[in-house]
Amino acid sequence: MLKANNLFKSYTLPHKQVDVLKGAQISVGENERVAIVGRSGAGKSTLLHVLGGLDRPESGDVIVDDQSLYSISRRKRTAIRAARIGFVFQSYHLLPEMDVAENVMLPALTGVLKLSRAEMKARALDLLERVGLSDRASHMPMELSGGEQQRVALARALMNTPALILADEPTGNLDSKTGSAVMKQLFELASLNKAALVMVTHSMQSAALCDRVLEIKEGLLVEA
Repeated sequence: MLKANNLFKSYTLPHKQVDVLKGAQISVGENERVAIVGRSGAGKSTLLHVLGGLDRPESGDVIVDDQSLYSISRRKRTAIRAARIGFVFQSYHLLPEMDVAENVMLPALTGVLKLSRAEMKARALDLLERVGLSDRASHMPMELSGGEQQRVALARALMNTPALILADEPTGNLDSKTGSAVMKQLFELASLNKAALVMVTHSMQSAALCDRVLEIKEGLLVEA
């Protein structure tokens, strides 16, 4: 359900150009879990952003559910991203001015699911119950622990029932015990929704839980 071909991506710094992706390729099947590892600065997050339509490559393409992300307009790409891709970030990215339930509802506000406000709220509350936070729905993000905020982020990523979940160091800011609990819930929710999962991680323990582990090395993806 995800295929990326010959991805090239570079960044221009004041005195040099840094080539990050140099022909990277990846193919991920439905409900498959793939971990991407590599040294700091190797391009793991850049790759994930390109796969999710957040950062355009210089060349190459990404196919999600047989739909190219980079041969279409930005508006159409945004619509596909909203409908088919869920993101989980290391730093949670919850909006501090919205309560927990409203943060979970955010993806649905694009209109992808064509739900009423009441239906959105009901789905958000159901997802919060699945991650054990139904009693925190009306709380503000600042009132939650880091682990709780990341579980809210998991619920938000699944709001639009995506076919693909992209997770960028989802346990990077958490202690070992909390991180293990969040990882367990991430896998359970992905399986429940029959979603493919591509996860960038520095933890080989987390990576070992996936079906495949790929390493980004010199701008390419190789079997780890």
